[in-house]
Amino acid sequence: MSVTAAKGFTAAGIAAGIKANGNPDLALVVNEGPRRAAAGVFTSNRVKAAPVLWTEQVLKGGEVTAVLLNSGGANACTGPKGFQDTHASAEKVADVLGHSAGEVAVASTGLIGVLLPMDKLIPGIEQAAAQLSEHGGEKAAIAIKTTDTVHKTAVAQGQGWTVGGMAKGAGMLAPGLATMLVVLTTDADLDHTALDSALRGATRQTFDRVDSDGCMSTNDTVLLLASGASCVVPAHDEFAEAVRAVCDDLARQLIGDAEGASKDIRIEVINAATEDDAVEVGRSIARNNLLKCAIHGEDPNWGRVLSAIGTTSAAFEPDQLNVAINDIWVCKNGSVGEDRDLVDMRFREVRITADLAAGPESAVIWANDLTADYVHENSAYSS
Repeated sequence: MSVTAAKGFTAAGIAAGIKANGNPDLALVVNEGPRRAAAGVFTSNRVKAAPVLWTEQVLKGGEVTAVLLNSGGANACTGPKGFQDTHASAEKVADVLGHSAGEVAVASTGLIGVLLPMDKLIPGIEQAAAQLSEHGGEKAAIAIKTTDTVHKTAVAQGQGWTVGGMAKGAGMLAPGLATMLVVLTTDADLDHTALDSALRGATRQTFDRVDSDGCMSTNDTVLLLASGASCVVPAHDEFAEAVRAVCDDLARQLIGDAEGASKDIRIEVINAATEDDAVEVGRSIARNNLLKCAIHGEDPNWGRVLSAIGTTSAAFEPDQLNVAINDIWVCKNGSVGEDRDLVDMRFREVRITADLAAGPESAVIWANDLTADYVHENSAYSS
């Protein structure tokens, strides 16, 4: 169910001592080939962590042999020393595996503005390499957790080939990308170009539409690696759908584990003039703190949905807007609709449908409610 579900991959997850609590904090994923094609998508935040800058350069070559991931420190906003540490980490992986550092991707997650303990990380790489196994995917997924309460994995099967993946993320979930690290693997025999196309299409519809708290990370990294070990070349559409399915599964797991959340909010914008309009409206609704508080209190306050729609540049007429909460159309034609007391909000998932009555396009954004637990967790995060 993880990055080793596809043939041609080994992985490991260990406790290197990066985290003070002694929990697993270092993961290594290795592509054993015969192909080592790769693609990646990264945060659009202009403040990028050192591992993101490094891995963006690595991906220009279109090949990745290994991915080193650590939790317990983001290595973001750490200056030249932080980049040197990332480089040194890649060099160590390359030395241990007998490959080039230019084919080693690095990803980090944790507190921003703190240098990594390299005296623990470098020896940890040797320990992780010694434990590489085709059954090590779950341990790797556990090792990349930060505030996650559960590890996150997913898999999709094709005709003779597989796509597997792991993800971490529970806070700072907002595009571009949603804070998260994701490694996807496949044994399909595809090149960098095919992987890049499938990954970007999948990311646009899944991770880019997770908006838990409106906070964009400095470290978001999504990688897709192909080993070619199945010797099968799937049709583009079939492969792209499998990648999208795995990404969608992982994205839903991210939302379901969001910090402090008690409700998962599915926001579907329908009948928009353009897809961009639908996404803009959905994101505005997802980031409305008054609405998020109302959802937490199980209050179907549809006026806050209309207020959020009205802040966007999307095409619509205010007197043609319709809003449903859990399938009850509480707002019709910009005014009072069905009795709001009919809305049952006792369950974890809350569904909001916003009908713009302006065209044929739609989009779904996932969000969470705003809780006291979220505030507490993030007020004490660095202490």
